Amino acid sequence: MELFTVLFRTIFFYFFVLLAYRIMGKREIGQLGVIDLIVSILIAELVAISIEETENAIYLTIIPIAMLVILEVAFAYISIKSRKFRIIFDGKPSLIICNGKINYKEMVKQRYSLDDLLIGLRTQGIKDLEMVEYAFLEPNGELSVFKYNIFKIKSSYPMPLILDGMLQKSSLKHIKKSEEWLIDALCEKNLTIKDVFYAFYKQNKIYIIKKTDVK
Repeated sequence: MELFTVLFRTIFFYFFVLLAYRIMGKREIGQLGVIDLIVSILIAELVAISIEETENAIYLTIIPIAMLVILEVAFAYISIKSRKFRIIFDGKPSLIICNGKINYKEMVKQRYSLDDLLIGLRTQGIKDLEMVEYAFLEPNGELSVFKYNIFKIKSSYPMPLILDGMLQKSSLKHIKKSEEWLIDALCEKNLTIKDVFYAFYKQNKIYIIKKTDVK
């Protein structure tokens, strides 16, 4: 009888957890942020306890998992609406290599060692640091790499200046421009920072997508 209960709970939670992850969205499968990882660990622990301790009612596991799913969906919705919330819980990309030069200060800040960097490059088939023009450490821990072109001609990476109406001061610092410079450039187009959904800087030009252009 106990064996039947264990088998039943195993099959039940297999489909229940599958449904939960479908509700939380495809992002949970492809990449795990901090919140995603915590939710995944908690769900796994709750299911394991329920299968092992068959004397406990099954709803004592279903209710906490359902609550975790609701929280995850709510946090995902808030993070889409609020970049500040997204940065607090998920973090933001870190520029590890810029114009072929390693940013050691950022690596120390992120506790990302040279061995970690080399491993990340090798997994993408890059055997030499000199092949890399830009590298970003993403919030989920993955390394995004942009290699030099065939002639190794330097190219300017599109630095985000405004994201969803929020000024990116680190990008302005990187391109050695001031906040006043950006405000003046927007004023020429009769725009303010809050009017801009996305703006980036590339090859000495500002490219703008207004909030009214986004459906």
